[in-house]
Amino acid sequence: MITTQSEIALLRQKIRDLRLQLVQHPLYAQIKNLADVRIFMQSHIFAVWDFMSLLKSLQAQLTCVSTPWLPIGSPNTRYLINEIVVGEEADVDESGNRLSHFELYQKAMRQSGANTNQIEQLIAQLRSGVSVQNAIQTTIKEKHIADFVNFTFKIITQSPVYVQAAVFTFGREDLIPDMFLSIVNDLDRNNPQQISTLKYYLERHIEVDGGHHSHLAMEMVTELCGDDNQKWELATEAVCEALRVRIQLWDGILAGLKTNRN
Repeated sequence: MITTQSEIALLRQKIRDLRLQLVQHPLYAQIKNLADVRIFMQSHIFAVWDFMSLLKSLQAQLTCVSTPWLPIGSPNTRYLINEIVVGEEADVDESGNRLSHFELYQKAMRQSGANTNQIEQLIAQLRSGVSVQNAIQTTIKEKHIADFVNFTFKIITQSPVYVQAAVFTFGREDLIPDMFLSIVNDLDRNNPQQISTLKYYLERHIEVDGGHHSHLAMEMVTELCGDDNQKWELATEAVCEALRVRIQLWDGILAGLKTNRN
């Protein structure tokens, strides 16, 4: 029987080319000034938001979030997902104030002058009771963003929890290349007090999400898939699809940058 360590290695091998396409995507090299950063953030904020939604879907299925409380699933898996939730939902900003990573990104957008109207309209509709599908349809006009978010919610509503965990772990975490952080560092030097929060967000994301959380998430996928080959196959297929949709999102943002310049 194949060990779970071998399965993780095999999954990584199968998604390697798609991950390279993302890490080496031409979008990064085209982000040259503050206006480009704003355009990027106005689209990327939706990926930050639906990431949080995928995270909470995992927590809802792997732990008990209702009353009366009942023990659900593996205590180790409960610990893994709950620790990730704490870090994502109640981290700290550069001043030590508690914020979710989504709220921290919104703060970075406001500091840079990026337009937050679209994401705020989406959140307002959801708060008022509008369904996710209708809120996306009425507030997100860009096809590449809508397709990306709709894919995430298809995973949330239609896929088993081990597939959701795999997409969360291998399709969403640890995808920020060093080059992008270098670009933001350069822009921060030339635009003081306008990019510093984004710079902090990226550094925090790499430190927490790409490091500690990544290890916890891999352990979670290992527990959920175990030694079931079919689960690993389905999980790998979903991760590949998630990476393809992310590449399409990046393609759309790149096209938007070029259109804005013209």
